[in-house]
Amino acid sequence: MNNQGVLEGRTKAELIDLIGIYAKNWLALDGLWFQSVERKLGMDEAMFHDEEAWRSFAAIEARRLKAFLNLPERAGLEGLARALELRFYSNLNAYEIVREADRLVFRNVECRVQSARARKNMPFHPCKSVGVIDYTEFSKAIDDRIRCRCISCYPDVTDESVSCSWEFSLNE
Repeated sequence: MNNQGVLEGRTKAELIDLIGIYAKNWLALDGLWFQSVERKLGMDEAMFHDEEAWRSFAAIEARRLKAFLNLPERAGLEGLARALELRFYSNLNAYEIVREADRLVFRNVECRVQSARARKNMPFHPCKSVGVIDYTEFSKAIDDRIRCRCISCYPDVTDESVSCSWEFSLNE
């Protein structure tokens, strides 16, 4: 028996709940492997592996969402906004997308990773370097003309009202 038969028997509400469960499981696994490396080998080594994983994963996720959304090869900022809304962690973090004429700003209002680390009395995850890789590779896979710039992300926080903030522009 394949999983499609099991999923076909579920209600829309159950499937939506299941997506939330899958997203939480994915994030838990991401955090568990990171913390395991962090405990054994230190933050620098954990960050190295985190960066390498996101360098590949972000592009894979973007290409799959691009195909799912049937976006054109160069989907522009509108295509990026549509894809950002469907990222796995978008089911978990409170975020907002601000679209202006020549740029798009993606703001993670509340980050589950940083909230969990705070609850566990752990230092914040220094996620800026991973975020730069993640958002750059994701946006490039949506449209190779898109450029990404970090506005605010730990440890370089410039906007206390959000967990992190990213600007995307089209380089034509």
